[in-house]
Amino acid sequence: MKKYFSKIIALAVFISLMLILSACGAGGSEDDKGASSEKKETLKVVTNAAYAPFEYMDKGEVVGFDIDFINAVAKEAGYDVDIKHTGWDPMFAEVQGKQADLAASSVSITEDRKQTYDFSVPYFESTLMILIPEDSDIQNALDLKGKTVAVQNGTTGQTAAEKILGGDGTVKKFEDNVLAIMELLNGGADAVVADNAVVNEYIKNNPDKKLKAIKDPENFDSEYYGLMFPKGSKLKAELDKAINSILENGTYSEIYQKWFGVEPDIDILKNQQ
Repeated sequence: MKKYFSKIIALAVFISLMLILSACGAGGSEDDKGASSEKKETLKVVTNAAYAPFEYMDKGEVVGFDIDFINAVAKEAGYDVDIKHTGWDPMFAEVQGKQADLAASSVSITEDRKQTYDFSVPYFESTLMILIPEDSDIQNALDLKGKTVAVQNGTTGQTAAEKILGGDGTVKKFEDNVLAIMELLNGGADAVVADNAVVNEYIKNNPDKKLKAIKDPENFDSEYYGLMFPKGSKLKAELDKAINSILENGTYSEIYQKWFGVEPDIDILKNQQ
């Protein structure tokens, strides 16, 4: 009888040990699952890669200031990014329809756009400029009245040109600034209105085209670019925090100097918050 009970006890101890080992094994699997769950989430980012030096195609890859910027912001926030060139109008549609997590494409923050989208804190100050032939008699924005002005459709350049002309002249709208500039070069327009960095970049890279740029701070206010999210996006708060981190730790300044060769005015960006 004692021998019988001894066998039962031994069997019970054996089963208990197996259960403990099984539990440990299951615990290890949960740890493995936990480790894989720490894998970075990939954000779908859309852009219009026809806006050098901010975003453009180079050997099949999207590159530019905005691309370096969003990569740095995502890294700071703990995300990976998948960047897709969609074109300007489709980019807005994809963000609004939540087919994309956000857009990084030199999008100016405006009150009108804020009705439909959420924006990050500002990350770039921009002003509009007028691109004209070197022999043009246009000296400021008011001289555009009665002229033909080429712009990229759906941009603040279009809005500003239409406001200044007020029906006295023609605003020609194109899919991107490259096509607007081509219209100018082909004689189909007297001027192009676009962001300063884009205009200056084109002049720098195309000295043979004999074009010049005009600033007009009296008629063109500063604009600020922001990352654009679907309305109510939970990502905004996270990426706002990441933007401020790279503004403060020197990463933003490195990216800015790489693309524009000068130090950015961090204070003016912080003041806009």
